[in-house]
Amino acid sequence: MDKRPKRRKDKYNPYTLETVDNKFYVSFSDSNKIKQRVEVSQDVYDCFDEYELIELSAMNEYDRHIEQSELLESTLENRSWNKEIPLYDVVEKKYISKEVRQAINTLPAAQRQRLIKYYYQSKNYKKIAEEEGCEYQCVQRSIYRAKKKLKTLLNQFKD
Repeated sequence: MDKRPKRRKDKYNPYTLETVDNKFYVSFSDSNKIKQRVEVSQDVYDCFDEYELIELSAMNEYDRHIEQSELLESTLENRSWNKEIPLYDVVEKKYISKEVRQAINTLPAAQRQRLIKYYYQSKNYKKIAEEEGCEYQCVQRSIYRAKKKLKTLLNQFKD
């Protein structure tokens, strides 16, 4: 059975997580108030679990600090900046991120390296060309081809 500690929930979190015989389940009530239990992959289960921990942390923060403090302009401003992220956005972001990483890993080494430098390390074409001792146009074409190949690969994931 489930070894996770029982966590308190607010009224906006209708999900219950459980594991039975190394299978992962999410339980909830549907729009007709009928209890549903769905088997999910471990990745999805982990996303739900992580989201639940984030929600618990937010509830604790709210209980401990925000409501007991004075209502100041700065407190109200902080509340407006700390918006909740819906669970489906968290799950979708993780899956998209996983697909992008897989697609990037299929690129040839030079394209992969240049793409990472350009997008993740925020280097421009000129800087990359200087580091690698090649022409600016070579880097530009390589990144263009990598983006084109990624677009094709990610469209295949979508189907």
